[in-house]
Amino acid sequence: MEMESRNFKRNTRAHLLLGIILVLLGIAVMAEIFDAVPWRMRDIIFSWQMILIVLGVIFISGGSNRSTGYILLAIGGFFILPRFFDVPHYWRSLFWPSILILVGLLIIFGRTRKSGFSHNHIEGDDMIDDVDIFGGSERILRSQNFKGGRISNIFGGSKYDMRQTKLAEGTNYLEVSMIFGGSKFIVPEDWDIKIEVTTIFGGFSDKRQRSIVVPDSSRRLVIKGDAIFGGGELTNI
Repeated sequence: MEMESRNFKRNTRAHLLLGIILVLLGIAVMAEIFDAVPWRMRDIIFSWQMILIVLGVIFISGGSNRSTGYILLAIGGFFILPRFFDVPHYWRSLFWPSILILVGLLIIFGRTRKSGFSHNHIEGDDMIDDVDIFGGSERILRSQNFKGGRISNIFGGSKYDMRQTKLAEGTNYLEVSMIFGGSKFIVPEDWDIKIEVTTIFGGFSDKRQRSIVVPDSSRRLVIKGDAIFGGGELTNI
C-alpha cells in the first residue's frame, strides 16, 4: 500500500510537470505566431535538443525512470550548449566518451541503490544479473523458481531461452536497460507477463503467438526498465 502511494505521488508530480510544460510550450507557440520570440530563442525552444531535455526532466520527476531521464538530459544538454557558449572544435568528439561514462555511473550507482538487485541478493540461477557491453550472449535458463533480475545491454545484445524455466510464485520483476542494444526472450506459453518498458527512439515488441494454454495467474513476470535507441523482443517460439 505504501509503495502504491509513493508511485501515485510520483506519477502526480510527473503529470503536473507535463501539464506545466505543455502550457509553456503553447504560450511559446503563440508568441512565435505574433513574432514576440527572438529568432535565436525560437530555434532553441523548438529544437530536438529541447525535446530531449523536457523528456529527461519529466522522467526524473517521475522517479521510476530516472536513469532514462539523466541520459536524455545529458544528450540534450550536450548538443544545446554550443547555442549558448563558444565551445572547442573537438566538443562533438567528446560525446560518446561522455555518454559511456554517464551510463557506467548510472549502472554502478543504480546497482548499489536498488538492494533488491544487489549482488548480495542474487540467488544462484533463480535470478539474472547480466551486463553486455559491445558484445552479446546466449543463455538457456532452467530455473524452477525464477525470480527475475537485472539485464543491461549497452551497444550489445543477449538472447535468453526460458522455455525450460518456471516462475516463482507471486510477482517477479526483470529490470532491463537497453541502450543502443537489446535482448530477446523466449518464454513458455503459460507465463503471465506484463511489459512496462519506457522506449525512447526504440521499442519492446511482444511477438508471442496466441495459445490455448491459460496463463498461470498466481505467477507473474513484470518486465520494466528503459529502451533508448535499442529494444527488446518477447516470443514463445
